[in-house]
Amino acid sequence: MGAGHSHLLYRAGDSAVHRLAPHVKIVSALAIVLCVVATPRAEYWAFGGYLVVLVAIWAVARIPVRWFAARAMIEVPFVVLAVVLPFVGGGERTEFLGLSVSVAGTLAGWNILVKGTLGVLVSLTLAATTSQRDLIAGLQRLRVPSLIITIATLMLRYVEVIVEEARRMRVARISRGHDPRFLWQVGATARSIGTLFIRAYERGERVHIAMLSRGWSGVLPEPVRSRPEARLWLAGLAPALLSVTTLTVALWT
Repeated sequence: MGAGHSHLLYRAGDSAVHRLAPHVKIVSALAIVLCVVATPRAEYWAFGGYLVVLVAIWAVARIPVRWFAARAMIEVPFVVLAVVLPFVGGGERTEFLGLSVSVAGTLAGWNILVKGTLGVLVSLTLAATTSQRDLIAGLQRLRVPSLIITIATLMLRYVEVIVEEARRMRVARISRGHDPRFLWQVGATARSIGTLFIRAYERGERVHIAMLSRGWSGVLPEPVRSRPEARLWLAGLAPALLSVTTLTVALWT
């Protein structure tokens, strides 16, 4: 994987968060997500605590909040579902701003909204402070199966290639009179998606043959890295430890 390739969510920097060992950051992010998922939905203060931890990480990494807010829009479908649930849920109902809402539906919507949002923000934080190459190296250090590592590497490497191919195909269709705004053009769009799949499959076969011809053994070489010191592990896992403490208090109070 060439050094010039970097995923779109990575925000280069030289902060303490950026310099942490990637496998330490992966373990910490996973622990925070597990804590968020395990927190009872009625423990509102706990979710606020998780958000404070994330904001503190952003401050150390020197990444503005608006950068995360813009990219968190990916969860809009879940937000719509969370907004709809209070009105379509069953069980006991109550009045809110003159509207009849389901108590169970409101809690379910809140649960989806807050946990989904925090999960997306944790993922964005990891992606923003860890380069593509370091993410793969971190997964290797954590002994993730080599097949998964290979698939993830190729996916991250060639997703931009496929996106660019799709863009060129779209430009070619529009230059020939295709207008994607009209419903009767959906057939052409569907055929283009099929063509893109075939081209991506053929490209994958060619890449695999090229790899085999160059001695590919099925395992990516692991970069040589020194083991992080105990203090770096402690610093990297500090957000996770705070999240575990928050979860413990939430479960026992």
